[in-house]
Amino acid sequence: MLNPSRPRRPEWPNLAPRVRRTRTQGPDAPTGTARISRSPGSRAALPAALLAAALALAGCSNAADADPPGSTGSSPSAGPTPTWQAVTGKPRTIPAVRDFKPADGRGWRPSKGARIVVPAGEKSTVADEARLLAQDLGGIPVVWGEQTVRPGDIELKLTGKGGGLPDNAPARSTADEAYTLTARGTRLTLSAPTDAGIFQGTRTVKQAVHAAGGLPEGTIDDRPDRLQRGMLLDNARKPFDAQWIEARIRELGDLKLNQLQLHFSDDQGFRIESDSHPEIVSKDHLTKAQVRHLVKLAQSRHVTVIPEIDSPGHLGAVLDKHPDLQLRNAQGTVLRGAIDISKPASAKIVDDLLREYAPLFGSPKGAPAYWHLGGDEYQALMVSDPAASYPGLAQAARKKYGPQGTIEDLATGWLNDRQKTVEKAGKNRIEAWNDGFFPDAKVKADKNRTVGYWTGKEIGKRDPAEFLREGRNLVNLNDEYLYYVLGEPNEFVYPTGERIYRSWTPAVLRHTSPVDVPKSMTGPDRIQGARFAIWCDLAGSQTPEQIARGIRMPLAALSQKVWDPRTPAMSWADFRALADKV
Repeated sequence: MLNPSRPRRPEWPNLAPRVRRTRTQGPDAPTGTARISRSPGSRAALPAALLAAALALAGCSNAADADPPGSTGSSPSAGPTPTWQAVTGKPRTIPAVRDFKPADGRGWRPSKGARIVVPAGEKSTVADEARLLAQDLGGIPVVWGEQTVRPGDIELKLTGKGGGLPDNAPARSTADEAYTLTARGTRLTLSAPTDAGIFQGTRTVKQAVHAAGGLPEGTIDDRPDRLQRGMLLDNARKPFDAQWIEARIRELGDLKLNQLQLHFSDDQGFRIESDSHPEIVSKDHLTKAQVRHLVKLAQSRHVTVIPEIDSPGHLGAVLDKHPDLQLRNAQGTVLRGAIDISKPASAKIVDDLLREYAPLFGSPKGAPAYWHLGGDEYQALMVSDPAASYPGLAQAARKKYGPQGTIEDLATGWLNDRQKTVEKAGKNRIEAWNDGFFPDAKVKADKNRTVGYWTGKEIGKRDPAEFLREGRNLVNLNDEYLYYVLGEPNEFVYPTGERIYRSWTPAVLRHTSPVDVPKSMTGPDRIQGARFAIWCDLAGSQTPEQIARGIRMPLAALSQKVWDPRTPAMSWADFRALADKV
């Protein structure tokens, strides 16, 4: 991965090849995906220094090797067998591969004449993964259809019909991201059931080349432990330009992290262009065209962008233009950011926005489609006696839910209604913050809503064990380890990669100890993953460049801990040194 504070390394960097552009490109460049010629003679050459380094390690001879898996046998056109210094040791990647069975041989390195062979063809779901890998390896050619797999080649093989998923769709389970890599007889075979698995395997190839020049002889069998792995970006309090977000998407993909939660609405700003309510949009914002590009780029890297419009709190930027919808307490004091959920107009404006942005963050048909409702820190429920402080809300709750109705019921009903809105718009993976779930409410939160667990410190906090025992699934955003809060207010301190690497696991949902439930409740089916959160409370405390440097090692450590449940085999010092290479 890229260390923003280090100069670019001279060995196999992630450089887009200079290639002849013959058709429309994908999300990685403004002019479209460059079509790599099938003719090795017409392909773009590696930069001279890189080509010289490759040829110093990978020469050519006429020695014959046994045909590897996937080869179609020898032929006069198979070409000479490259020779090189053997790649030794275990594959060196972040996260580390789960299982490696070594074998005798020289392994695989990028070499002159090497190609990427895609039997499924140019219109298959793995075509974009093949082109990206070609770029990552300096511009080697891609050939399509049934071909003789020659010495030095990489073959990308789907082991089925793509698992029934559309191209670049979010994974439904960790099995969708599993892959096998076999280096044998100077050839490399990457196989997986879906394009998501092929993508994760290409990241292993890229990192192994950066770290050790190639892959050792043998077979890698790899898959993630947790389905949801990613980062949250608060670009509401602090705007980030599209180029900065693009760089983070590429970084996430290379680390095999697969989600970016975008918190683009809060008291300090509303940061995406709006057609339904243009009056609420902050001056410094992303256009919808920029968001579409980011979503498309993310999909190409198998990263899902999860939008969050937080309500009924954190709506200050919206309410600044609609002051009649602001919540007031018994004394008539306005509570900044809190919307009056007793008013029908409040529901209308939020639903307008949910309906508008749902298609902007679209997912392929039939695939998981994520949305985050927010639900945290509603100020009416952060006081000791909500009914006394907000009699209007209490009255509305009794009117709607009967004499025993409470403000907790009203707030739960609010989120249930917002969930129905986004579900009608096609979303089927709904999440809200843990302090938006109320144990004593008569109205129950929708049973299909996932808990984004972040805090055990707020008023109304609940032990995560309670959620697990009542059958809810969780995503871990523990504010003790995974919260990068600009300026370090409210006793927050910037998290370190070393602390995450040494002492955090997905089961550590709050504070520093694993949740106190049977181990069967903390597996990947219940605690489905984790995200590292960047919150911009004191927005001017760091520049975007400082943030990029500050989150680099925490993201790397998180990637290791959500990919493999075992204690890391590598020391922290070695892990950090490896991060500087890959």
